[in-house]
Amino acid sequence: MDHSLQLLFTLALAFVLALIFGCIAEKLKCPALVGFLCAGILCSSNTPGPTADMEIAMQLSEVGVILLMFGVGLHFSISDLLKVKGIAVPGAVLQMTIATLLGLLFAVYVWEWSLASGLIFGLCLSCASTVVLLKALEMHGHLNTVDGQISVGWLVVEDIATVLILVLLPPIAQIMGVAPGGSEAAEPMTASGIAYVIASTLLHVVAFVAIMMVVGRKFIPWVLWQIAKTGSRELFTLSILTASVGIAYGAAAVFDVSFALGAFFAGMVMRESKYAHRAASDSLPLQDAFSVLFFVGVGMMLDWRVIIEEPWSILTMLAIIMIGKSLTAFCLVHFLRYPLHTSLNVGAALAQIGEFSFILAAQGIALGMTDQKMLSMVVASAILSIALNPVMFAMIPYVRRFSVRYFAWARAAAMLTDPYSVLPKETSRRMLMGQTILVGTGSVTRAVAKRLSDDDVPFVCISEDKSFAEELRSQKHAVISGDAADPMVLVQGHIVTAAQLMVIDIDPVKTLKIVEMAKQLNPDLNIMARAGSHDEVEHLKSEGIAKVYLDSESVSEVLTGNILDYYKKDEEQGEQGAVQSQSAH
Repeated sequence: MDHSLQLLFTLALAFVLALIFGCIAEKLKCPALVGFLCAGILCSSNTPGPTADMEIAMQLSEVGVILLMFGVGLHFSISDLLKVKGIAVPGAVLQMTIATLLGLLFAVYVWEWSLASGLIFGLCLSCASTVVLLKALEMHGHLNTVDGQISVGWLVVEDIATVLILVLLPPIAQIMGVAPGGSEAAEPMTASGIAYVIASTLLHVVAFVAIMMVVGRKFIPWVLWQIAKTGSRELFTLSILTASVGIAYGAAAVFDVSFALGAFFAGMVMRESKYAHRAASDSLPLQDAFSVLFFVGVGMMLDWRVIIEEPWSILTMLAIIMIGKSLTAFCLVHFLRYPLHTSLNVGAALAQIGEFSFILAAQGIALGMTDQKMLSMVVASAILSIALNPVMFAMIPYVRRFSVRYFAWARAAAMLTDPYSVLPKETSRRMLMGQTILVGTGSVTRAVAKRLSDDDVPFVCISEDKSFAEELRSQKHAVISGDAADPMVLVQGHIVTAAQLMVIDIDPVKTLKIVEMAKQLNPDLNIMARAGSHDEVEHLKSEGIAKVYLDSESVSEVLTGNILDYYKKDEEQGEQGAVQSQSAH
């Protein structure tokens, strides 16, 4: 094929096969990402048929990592990162250390590999995939929860540690006396030389973060504001892409920081802008498309012959990844006295490996520390761990029930609760009789809550975003952090004594789940919802929700007005009843 068409051919082949196998996977009740991995295997050079360009696929998948981490940064504030530093920093460092030692000891003493090869093997098993972690958290609704914040913070620390490891591998190779192609190793670095490399790397990371936090926090929101004033949607979307990809590349080129870390901090800085929500919605379709290419790219790296040649070795690697790493993370979170569900969710989220493992293995080959066969084994075990990761999450309810039933420590851990999952103790009884329950996150929910508070109308707010719940609680509002589709969360909001339910978040599927559960608990509830399009309005009305409001700039005023009208009518009916009673006497 003409070389100039390789990019187009790679995109077309990857998307077509990903769509076909993604649909097949969904039909078989498997996650779509399993289908994407299969698509990658089929379009690789290791299988017959058309072959996509590996180098192009890897670069496209890197764009997916950048956009995904940028999106996470948009929902993750500096305060969120600092809140979980007490568990994310020691947890990530200890988990990486233990996983590395497990791999190293097994490789050296069981498989009789060299010390250098064993070290690379252990390091490859120690770091989880950013993309897989985020997809798993998003799929199970944990991204904006405490569990999700801990997991993301954990990955940020892992990314920084891995960047440091990649810089230190050349001097480590010299110390171990290995060199590429079996050539004579260079002179080992001195202790002062190693200390200089570590200090230089950390200085680069600190310099990048400092520039982003000091300069970026003011400059990027200002640029967005200037572009938004033009009224051009195309320019605004382009500015989002420029910020995410440009900052990620600059971080790697100037500060030797990973693309993922650079994009993450770009998103965190942009979160300071009032256009953060619009930026997230504009970049979401591109995130989804390019993250598909990431999984296709991983599948392309697999040499399926290694599974036939080394089945037991790959199963051993898989056991270290899915059992060893998961148990390590579980124990660390548990010992720091987090609830049982947090320990289980973090353990499941980290039971996989991905992109950094491939980079470490490739660097090890380039330095002569290991061989191509180990890279093939790492890729095979990575694909299996990614495909089986949803199974880990599916097992959580069963593991939780079993643990609580048979182990006293599990029962004690299950009793630990997130203080934001229940109403504040100072919530007055008046707020829990005939109140309105608001379900949502963001500017509209914030505006409605403020107006109701100013008018002294009783309400309880339920939000899945813990940082948003913290913000409203700081303003003395009655707020619960949790999933409103969960009956226990609705019960915490005193749904039985509520007068109204207002679902503000725009998600028709989730809205119907919430409404269905709320009606079961309180059939007399007056229900209102918000929709993003005319089609969604008609769909929600056809499902029995009488009052559905189309999203607009003034939607918060419309919603608040309808809530207040309800209470005014109630008061008028009460006054009329009192007059009729007096006239009867």
